[in-house]
Amino acid sequence: MKSIFTKIINKEIPCHLIAEDQDSIAFMDINPIALGHVLVVPKKEVDNIFDLDSNAYQALWGFAKKISFALKKTIPCNRVGVSVIGLEVPHAHIHLIPINKISDMDFQKKTLSSSINLEELAQKISNNII
Repeated sequence: MKSIFTKIINKEIPCHLIAEDQDSIAFMDINPIALGHVLVVPKKEVDNIFDLDSNAYQALWGFAKKISFALKKTIPCNRVGVSVIGLEVPHAHIHLIPINKISDMDFQKKTLSSSINLEELAQKISNNII
């Protein structure tokens, strides 16, 4: 069965798209733990990020780096936190989260995405990609 991320990649369900290339896609997390929480996903569906072949793995991290620079330009923060957990969706993905302190990476807290215009924020981040 296709993961929800594969359905997003195949345009079967919508997302708040930031950018995509031939190997990867970046979009807003609809259950963010912080303003600007982005998911970077390989287009190849694998459950574990370390199961990606070397080229896909390197392409994913290169794409995540580009998105992180745009994210930091859009959301003022100390750092862009990075996490690879992979338990909620069986499709490898990277979380990019604007943080100012370590406790900002608490996945137990969720921000109400209804209070954030995710489409507008996605466009702002996209506009900052170099």
